[in-house]
Amino acid sequence: MFTVDKNARAEHTEELVPSRYALQVGEIDVLVVSDGVLPLPTSTMATNATKADLSAWLDHMFMPQEAFDWPLNVLVARSGEQIILVDTGLGSQFSGFPRAGQFPARLKAAGIDLAAVTDVVITHMHMDHVGGLLAEGVKEQLRPDVRIHVAAAEVEFWDAPDFTQTVMPTPVPNVLRSTAASFLKEYRSNLHIFQDRHEVAPGVVVRLTGGHTPGHSVVDLASEGELLTFAGDAMFPVAFDHPEWHNGFEHDPVESERVRVGLFRELARNGGLLVASHLPFPSVGRVAIDGDAFRWVPVIWDF
Repeated sequence: MFTVDKNARAEHTEELVPSRYALQVGEIDVLVVSDGVLPLPTSTMATNATKADLSAWLDHMFMPQEAFDWPLNVLVARSGEQIILVDTGLGSQFSGFPRAGQFPARLKAAGIDLAAVTDVVITHMHMDHVGGLLAEGVKEQLRPDVRIHVAAAEVEFWDAPDFTQTVMPTPVPNVLRSTAASFLKEYRSNLHIFQDRHEVAPGVVVRLTGGHTPGHSVVDLASEGELLTFAGDAMFPVAFDHPEWHNGFEHDPVESERVRVGLFRELARNGGLLVASHLPFPSVGRVAIDGDAFRWVPVIWDF
């Protein structure tokens, strides 16, 4: 199990809510870390739903009508001698998001040295998944030979990204383009590009799903009969009740719906744990089928 450095813990006592959650998947140590929250308009939750239907769902969930805090979760896994980051959060280079971009500091507070990281898996190249690698001082702390795993379809997509099916706040597409370009410029020599499926470490497999972006991928952990899937942006909180509702950040909404439903059914069938980038922290739970919809069953925290 991941251990917490006592000095780092002492330096981090000002946080009043937990920002990391540790668990084990067989022999694989896992740490879910909150990168913070990102405020977004609620309209991005369901671009193909009526305003009345979305409003009713928000009321049902005791959520505000105009804007909501989008959770940002990343994952650390230790398998054998390898320490793997799965996504890296928003980073600190974006003004206006003071509660996001916490991942590097929170990783340090957990006693995990960036220099010990052997591999990074990028589920997709949106700014809230690669931005942490662009934060000041991060690259200097990483080992020069760190392996960054990303799907070939994702790298190809960001050469000329298509936003025609997205419904994002106006400034976002340009920021996504520039962040992806900066990431590729800074880390191209570290990229380990895979096609459909790749074993990153024993029991740690990244596989292409597409949908949210053409190269969107999920990460499966499997050890001693236990399973966990880090699903990236394949689903959002509203998706359990309404898997057919499209998110404004999906580059192919119809394919995203197909991928989402497929993953839900797979998780309901195999009983594995689910962690996703934008489910409420620590985002660890299971999926059950509930008629035409699905049910999210959070784990009971193990203290």
